[in-house]
Amino acid sequence: MRSTRTDDRDRTLELRKAIARTGYYPEVVADGVDAAVAGEQVLSFYVHHEPTFERDEVRRHQSVIVLTPSRLILAHTDEHAGDDLLPEPYTSTSTEAIALSAVKSVVVTRMTANPTSGPTPPAEAVMTIGWGGVSRIDLEPAACADPDCDADHGYTGVLASDDFSLRVSAAADGGEAVAGLLSFAETLSARTHAG
Repeated sequence: MRSTRTDDRDRTLELRKAIARTGYYPEVVADGVDAAVAGEQVLSFYVHHEPTFERDEVRRHQSVIVLTPSRLILAHTDEHAGDDLLPEPYTSTSTEAIALSAVKSVVVTRMTANPTSGPTPPAEAVMTIGWGGVSRIDLEPAACADPDCDADHGYTGVLASDDFSLRVSAAADGGEAVAGLLSFAETLSARTHAG
């Protein structure tokens, strides 16, 4: 189901239902998301529940991405086994609110199987959002074209901003999940264009 750019209705109730549908500590997740949204209108959202394997145990992780008229909200909830500080199993929820004006890039990669057989829905999608909160620099020694040169040419590199990245596949998450991520990315891109 694709959302349209002109549909600005509040999707708060749909978001709560999507969080509840995952069955992953819905009250805990919704409480963290609601606090971060702080009463703003929910224009679009994406909920991604993902199990991870840690030694012989399965741990679950959930990401909730929310677009409001002024901000992008990221919420991550993880579950943990008890430890020295909290002896019983617990969850941790982290939220981050980014002003839409700060979002510098929305990169979307679509992987489509058998492209020669005509239009088919993408089998996988990756959305990467950059706002400058986390940057990565890849350096390597610079060189010149002279194979006999032994001078120090310094370093060359690439500075990349990839603050948040999410990958979904039809095989693991279902075709609807891929379409949902692409729809969210389209809405976010429309709201963060220059101008």
